[in-house]
Amino acid sequence: MNNYQILTDSGSDLSQTILDELNVKRASLTVNFKGQTLADSVDEGIKDIYDGLRAGAAATTSAINPENWKDAMEPSLKEGKDLLVIAFSSGLSTTYQSAVIAANELMETYPDRQIRVVDSLCASLGQGLLVWYAAKKRDEGLSLDALTAWLEENKLHLCHWFTVDELSYLKRGGRVSAATALVGTMLNIKPVMRVDNEGHLVKFSTARGRKASIKAMADKLGETGIPGANDTCFICHGDCIEDAQLLANIIKEQHGVKEVHIGYTGAVIGSHSGPGTLALFFLGNQR
Repeated sequence: MNNYQILTDSGSDLSQTILDELNVKRASLTVNFKGQTLADSVDEGIKDIYDGLRAGAAATTSAINPENWKDAMEPSLKEGKDLLVIAFSSGLSTTYQSAVIAANELMETYPDRQIRVVDSLCASLGQGLLVWYAAKKRDEGLSLDALTAWLEENKLHLCHWFTVDELSYLKRGGRVSAATALVGTMLNIKPVMRVDNEGHLVKFSTARGRKASIKAMADKLGETGIPGANDTCFICHGDCIEDAQLLANIIKEQHGVKEVHIGYTGAVIGSHSGPGTLALFFLGNQR
């Protein structure tokens, strides 16, 4: 068996149950909410966060710093294991850069160990799907270096398509202008967005109404999905499970997807995208 541990961060929005099934460890970003500093999670308390956001509570978020990364990395190194770290997109957070700093410092302390840090250029369950593939490849016997190379070669095939229900959250984050948010809300216009090759969120198109935006995301799977590569797709949602199930049914019926994992958009990402966020992740020939 390969003697290395896969470590990711909470930007991947994977539940603890899935992390345990995959034998993957996690380091957590933080969210400051109602006077408390909380570990980013999709598990306990996530519904309360969305309820609070809907009620008008504000949230701020923090990346993982090098010391926090070292705390997450060091136990595996002490056990004599090498590390593969798959980090939240550098286009959205300083979490990846902090992981590199931590890895360089720890390799001085543990010169016999290897640490590979991959900038996933992914977010939420897009990053989670990349981690899922990594765990499968590890279990197939890929070495640390071979799996690192596979991730670098394939991460830009991990497609992220998403929409939001309320434009106000994107306005706060500077993703859309105040005028766009106002007009879009009045006309029930929903943005269809993606993550680009630099790991940034970018607007692709608009749709009139929620159902049209959901259909637009599903259509992207049909247009750019790699044939035969998407038996399993991931969907995340900002406390809108019915819409997530609708999207799952569409891609199963129209595009032959066999298995869909549905999970919450985590506290950190959800604080920026808002309740009603819905996203689809799959392997495509281009982002």
